[in-house]
Amino acid sequence: MGLIKKLLNWKKDVSEPVYEIEDWNEVVYDREDLKINDREQRQEYVRGCLEQIAEASKELENLQFEYNMVTSYLKDMEEIEALPKEEKAILSECAKKIDALEKQQSGFEERKGRMNDETYRRMERLEDEISEGHKKLSEAEEHQELIKRDLRKLDGEKQAYLFRKSELRHFIADTKSMTVICTVAMLACICVLFVLQYGFQMNTKFGYLLAAGAGAAAITIIFIKHNDAVKELSRVESGISRIIRLQNTVKIRYVNNTNLLDYLYLKYNVKSAGELGKSWKQFQEEKEERLNYQQAVKQMDRHQQDLLRILRRYQIKDPMIWLHQTAALLDKKEMVEIRHNLIIRRQSLRRRMDYNKEVIAGNAQAEVKDLVESYPKYAKEIMDIVDEYEEDFS
Repeated sequence: MGLIKKLLNWKKDVSEPVYEIEDWNEVVYDREDLKINDREQRQEYVRGCLEQIAEASKELENLQFEYNMVTSYLKDMEEIEALPKEEKAILSECAKKIDALEKQQSGFEERKGRMNDETYRRMERLEDEISEGHKKLSEAEEHQELIKRDLRKLDGEKQAYLFRKSELRHFIADTKSMTVICTVAMLACICVLFVLQYGFQMNTKFGYLLAAGAGAAAITIIFIKHNDAVKELSRVESGISRIIRLQNTVKIRYVNNTNLLDYLYLKYNVKSAGELGKSWKQFQEEKEERLNYQQAVKQMDRHQQDLLRILRRYQIKDPMIWLHQTAALLDKKEMVEIRHNLIIRRQSLRRRMDYNKEVIAGNAQAEVKDLVESYPKYAKEIMDIVDEYEEDFS
């Protein structure tokens, strides 16, 4: 039991090794695991040091270029600030014009409701005929409304005539029926009178006269009404034919005018004359804006050339950058802020250059030198590798 406890306690005491996280900004040269007598490992280690030197040298070149450029900007700022009062006023006036034109161009590009280029080009192609086209389209739309009104009126008249025609036909049919009824009634009265006269020996002469007169009067009235209805029916049918002819004429005008409208809508890519008028007005405003913009661009180019000539006159090394920093030429605070940013940038570049030169390249060089001094028997081999690298990067 005691042995088992000891084994258990031994397991508890065993702990995994703790590894410290390395600082990634620190370059470490560790020869602890290097087998210096192994030719392959030795050469690989030396080449690793030389590659670090080469990498640091390459980074130094890039940093030096950027550092020189920032320094040049700072010197240019000093030259500009040291200008005499009169020259500085000329420079400020030129910068003020450029700044105003930049704001004008920015306002055009950011303006809401701008006409897109496709619509503008289409309107530009039709510019010479849009005014006449708008007039023609307005007239065609007005004419279309008049035609529709005429068609609606003719439709109303036609419906009225058709209704009257139906009434007259019913009335004519009724008069025929009434004629038959009156005739049958008169014959029935005559038959009754005949029976009374010969069956009952009654005097029915007055009855015959009354029956004949009443029948004749009724039939005459019915005949007159029938003839009037027939004549009116003829007039109504004639009116319907006339209305149909008028409708056909107006329909032809309607179709032709509709086709004209469809063509004009397609030609100007609009849905109404009002839309075309609105687009035409917008095009005219857009055209004026674009003309002003083009003039502003020309003026901008002229003033920028003037600014460059002035800056070159005072030996400014990089005058082009000031074309986009006119605010600094007009506002001292802006100039101070730019200088402050440039100084911070230069300090950052200086730190990076020192790190690459002293830490990266310096430590690598020191490591190679120490190898040569520590292992004299491999000195020639190490120096040959150094010479080989210098030839590759020379």
